[in-house]
Amino acid sequence: MGGIGLDTLGRLGRGALTLAALLTVGACGGVDSPVVATRTAPVEAPAVPAADGTSLGAGSVKVALILPLSGPGAAIGAGLRNAAELALSESQSPDLKILVKDDRSTPDGAREAAAAALAEGAELVIGPLFAATVQSAAATARPAGKPVIAFSTDASVAARGVYLLSFLPQPEVDRIIDQTTAAGRRSFVALIPDTTYGSVVEAQFREAAARRGARVVAIERYPAGNPGPAVGRIASLVAGPAPQADALFLPDTPEGLAAAGAALTRAGFNPARVKPVGTALWNDPRVFALPAFQGGWFAAADPAGFAGFSQRYRARFGGDPVRVATLAYDAVSLAAALNRQYGSQRYADTTLTNPSGFAGIDGTFRFRPEGTSDRTLAVFEIRGGGTTIASPAPRALGPSGT
Repeated sequence: MGGIGLDTLGRLGRGALTLAALLTVGACGGVDSPVVATRTAPVEAPAVPAADGTSLGAGSVKVALILPLSGPGAAIGAGLRNAAELALSESQSPDLKILVKDDRSTPDGAREAAAAALAEGAELVIGPLFAATVQSAAATARPAGKPVIAFSTDASVAARGVYLLSFLPQPEVDRIIDQTTAAGRRSFVALIPDTTYGSVVEAQFREAAARRGARVVAIERYPAGNPGPAVGRIASLVAGPAPQADALFLPDTPEGLAAAGAALTRAGFNPARVKPVGTALWNDPRVFALPAFQGGWFAAADPAGFAGFSQRYRARFGGDPVRVATLAYDAVSLAAALNRQYGSQRYADTTLTNPSGFAGIDGTFRFRPEGTSDRTLAVFEIRGGGTTIASPAPRALGPSGT
């Protein structure tokens, strides 16, 4: 299987959404947001030996891979390292040498790993995983003029030259608001947990609604795990014979949605009249069974690419990959593709921020100049304990900022 095709915007095959479990990539500072894992049960990647000081490949171009191979993030780090090895083996003439470094799941470890990799000649840093370790690695790499492709979901650590190849909540919010308004539903009530994730999502929701000319009837925040009183405050707007909105935006975890769904049902909420919509946090079988969310929509990556990747990963390593393993695969594949096609400009900021983007395992993605990323996402509809694709992922990304 080949790696990433530059400016190749063809989508991987599409299939029904598989069962999902949430995987939280533990936050340093509590700011990395939950990531949806598309698999039937939590499975840790097979352990790999401590890889600090080792390398993958024997090419002439050196790239650092900084991961938590020890400490709290070690299981995820092992899966990312395996995926990088798989990508290298499947890339066409990669001419790369991947310098694998252990950041020990700490900022100090990330700083030391980045310094060691640069001293060995790394032109690009892939990783780390967590916000605080990304900051430390970037503080070492960027003054040396070396870009970073990191995996944190905290957009505050993004910057020019520090690019986040991760499942960010902002593109999910944009996609679901675009789809909902395109379907003719243009009046929103929002119920949002009072968390860091909720604050990020609220800001993007307000921006997306304004861009689409939608009306925001009300926004209610609530303490995590206790949405009942907030549901009561908006009940007259979304329930009863004359609701004042035609969509309810509710970006919460399965646990939060279970509590909110029960309160909405008690209030007389009818999802056939006011469509519930959310983010990829909904991608969980517990949510699919909730009466209040039947017919609801959420935005998430099309799972077909991950399914094929998982088969190849299992064949090579004998276990299931963590969901974020595709990030390392795509980053290494991208590094190899850029090296083949762009020569000395392979990792220049202008090369990395090509507005057409790159085709990866989870669809087309691109880096914005400020370091965040866009992704093509599908919209799924919940029906009878499962989901169907209500709107396939686009074949290409639209203009940035739209």
